[in-house]
Amino acid sequence: MLFRGWGEAVDGRWPDVATVVDHVGVGHLVVTRHALVRRVLADPATFRPDNALDAVTPIPVSALRVLAGHRFRLPPTLANNSGASHPEIRGIVADALHPDRVAAQRPWLTGLVRERVARLRAALDAGVPVDLYAGLAADLPLLALARLVDLPDAPVGAVKEFARAALELFWAPLDEQRQRALAAEVGRFHRVLRAFAATGGGLAARLRAAGHSPDVVVGALFFLLVAGQETTSQFLTLLLHRLAGEPGVRAGLRDGSVSVADVVEEGLRLEPPIVTWRRVAAVDTTLGGTSVPAGTSLVLWLARAGRDPEVVPEPAAFAPGQRGSRRHLAFGAGAHRCVGAQLARLEAAVVVAEAAPLLDGVRVVRAPWCPDNLTFRMPDAFVIARP
Repeated sequence: MLFRGWGEAVDGRWPDVATVVDHVGVGHLVVTRHALVRRVLADPATFRPDNALDAVTPIPVSALRVLAGHRFRLPPTLANNSGASHPEIRGIVADALHPDRVAAQRPWLTGLVRERVARLRAALDAGVPVDLYAGLAADLPLLALARLVDLPDAPVGAVKEFARAALELFWAPLDEQRQRALAAEVGRFHRVLRAFAATGGGLAARLRAAGHSPDVVVGALFFLLVAGQETTSQFLTLLLHRLAGEPGVRAGLRDGSVSVADVVEEGLRLEPPIVTWRRVAAVDTTLGGTSVPAGTSLVLWLARAGRDPEVVPEPAAFAPGQRGSRRHLAFGAGAHRCVGAQLARLEAAVVVAEAAPLLDGVRVVRAPWCPDNLTFRMPDAFVIARP
């Protein structure tokens, strides 16, 4: 697993640009320094996003046939779109997730989180272990997204299974049998998205009215359902787990010496759900003194950039409010910066404010386990109990 130890320096050092590494048969140049990662993200002409959604394990013909049977297509739309259509598509999506619309969700979101925290607390008081992923974080971002963007009428469980299947199919090292199974899961839900793209309201209707093809509408919905909610539920789980081991931070939250906003930003720096992102060099260039031929795949190590000692004085410490904490790249940078950043921040702030007290006086029964994946951490559970 290339990035299982992403939080540690290599041999105690922080190289600017690593040598080309091999991952499931594909070579990548790994960029680690904050300044260089940001430079790549901010220069889409030299470092294009075209490979951002390419499957890191080449999909075999047998799995491609499964996808083709479902008429699966994923044209450049958002994260992998370097064309002239990107600004308009992004603008339409960004308007649906406008900060004012996001802020208006706070009372509803706070009420929902409080209800869930009360149930979890009652279970803990009764001596029953609770899973903070399943009981709090798993579907919360999806429910919030659905209030802002019209989504297909599908069970929450089906959407979550599709999103996790997509993250595994496109970003994990896989064998052919698993690729076929995941292709079937992703393909089936792609049919649901395609039907909704033709008739749905809200964002889908606005994209259609702007003259975008059904495939583009599907691509936008596909990316929102994967990146717009699944990554946030992962972050909430990882952040709560981190806070469980930070009694000093929790004490600061209680007495007001530590702000919720600072905790969220430090969490994004240290526990990002998206560990890496990719770009491809459009021309021959250099980066950090390393030659980068045109066509080179670059893996931008976002998580390690967040621990760059040139940016933060205490790279490994969970120190909310420390200098440089908010300069993390958890949401990327430049023209493709995450359009849902404000929504993710709101959700995290509400969860920290309401759920952090649950972590006092508990023991971790099962820490989050993250599978092998180039880009996403995908925790599956976080179980706590009273001693």
